[in-house]
Amino acid sequence: MKQIDTKQWKEFIIKDLFTVKRPSARSQANYNDGDVPFVASGNFNNGVLKYLEPKKDEVLDAGNCITVSPIDGSSFYQEDDFLGRGGAGSSIILLYNPNLNLYNGYFIATVIRTVCRKYAYSDMANKDTIGAEKIKLPVDETGNPDFSYMETYMKNLELAVSSSLTALQSAKKYSVLGKFNLNNWKSFRVIDLFTVKNTHSILKSEIIEDSGKTPYITASNENNGVYSYVEYYDHLKEEGNCIMIGGKTLTITYQKSDFFSNDSHNLALYLKDNIYRTEEIQLFMITALRASIGHSYSWGDSISFKSIQKDCVNLPADSVGNPNYRYMESYITDKLNQTKKALNELALCV
Repeated sequence: MKQIDTKQWKEFIIKDLFTVKRPSARSQANYNDGDVPFVASGNFNNGVLKYLEPKKDEVLDAGNCITVSPIDGSSFYQEDDFLGRGGAGSSIILLYNPNLNLYNGYFIATVIRTVCRKYAYSDMANKDTIGAEKIKLPVDETGNPDFSYMETYMKNLELAVSSSLTALQSAKKYSVLGKFNLNNWKSFRVIDLFTVKNTHSILKSEIIEDSGKTPYITASNENNGVYSYVEYYDHLKEEGNCIMIGGKTLTITYQKSDFFSNDSHNLALYLKDNIYRTEEIQLFMITALRASIGHSYSWGDSISFKSIQKDCVNLPADSVGNPNYRYMESYITDKLNQTKKALNELALCV
């Protein structure tokens, strides 16, 4: 779809459009698994950390709202009732407006996410600062937010995306790699494989966006964690060709070039066997790390330099019990080649 013309849009203060709330104090550790979404300050999976069983007679947070993370500004529309994480500084923020629905909710959540992406764990927002943020929205003839236009726009976008997904399904025939054979896999201590370092902490308020060529990395799943490209002090630059783990979000990315980091809670992992520190092998490692340690941490119990000392990662092993780096490299190379074929097929279908 063509770019939206925002010239006639109007600026609104969030607290003037929405009732701004916080959830009741809750910790996932005090719940059993169930079927009600537990929404926290994560920046993926619509903010849903897991599904829990509510306490007897517990009042859920009402759906048809937008949730905002004070940590990184991640914003999502919540259609159904849910359990919101509350009771601490990183508690999510809830926005209610009776004109919200599924489609205009998606639209506005995207606008809020764009405005609030400036926040980070070391420079968090709160209920008041989010409420005071200004967002630009399309307006109707009376100067009020044009909820109908936003709804129609997102419905049209949904149709366009649906068409692309149909074409992608056609391209899926190239994906022939099946499930892993785990018979020869083995558990390895992370610290035996990697040199682990805490990154420096550079607040977003200290940088000038798009001022240079060095990636400024945050603990975000979007754009491989790259917030902007900046210039800053060289002695605070992190060495690239490593795996970075977001300390509070457990986002795991491969950073090819040198970079700046937004938070000292982030971890940079450098393979000790330099000859195997290839992009393909580290991309394999990222998925293995997510599968092996992703379930061990949450917002209330985040990963750290100390905690990772005990963590293990499951990897394919060779005949003498060492990590089978050659297999990992070959697997990812094959996967990348098949993805290129699928994308070529997709281009022909669209």
